[in-house]
Amino acid sequence: MKKDKPKYRKIIDAAVIVIAENGYHQAQVSKIAKQAGVADGTIYLYFKNKEDILISLFREKMGNFVEKIESKIAGFSSAAEKLFILVESHFDMLSNDHHLAKVTQLELRQANIELRHELSDVLRGYLKVVDQILQEGIDNGEFTEAIDIRLTRQMIFGTIDETITTWVMNEHKYDLKALAPKVHHLLLNGCGKH
Repeated sequence: MKKDKPKYRKIIDAAVIVIAENGYHQAQVSKIAKQAGVADGTIYLYFKNKEDILISLFREKMGNFVEKIESKIAGFSSAAEKLFILVESHFDMLSNDHHLAKVTQLELRQANIELRHELSDVLRGYLKVVDQILQEGIDNGEFTEAIDIRLTRQMIFGTIDETITTWVMNEHKYDLKALAPKVHHLLLNGCGKH
């Protein structure tokens, strides 16, 4: 399959850098090709257009991230611990890749409505993990039954997302990962942790 080929990954990684440095609208396919060290035409063997690159990039990075989270939290029985791992891992991933942080927090927001629908489809896997953690927490008595899972999930994602966006806007001047315990504490209070 195309996606297993090293060139596919090279183009995705190049796109992250080019989009972060130039902005999505100024990130020409030719710049991405140059950054990846491939001919312009090679890109079209893997992607239909620039939008397809952006969607694929998000699908690839978010898909890998969700898989990592699922395997990391599998060894824990406490929903509170799982939630901490989710927060810390999300902060860790983006604090280790400033280009990707800029793309996910700023450039993806510039996308048109059709593109945003595609991107929210990709995000579903992540939100499903949050839902599972919340449900487990309710089932095992760690979280109050009074929480609305859908609303709580939005609040959790929104808090994580806004914390990262603020860090990006502040040009990574502080340690994002160091905020994980504080964010986790805030979220647990919102879940009615006993």
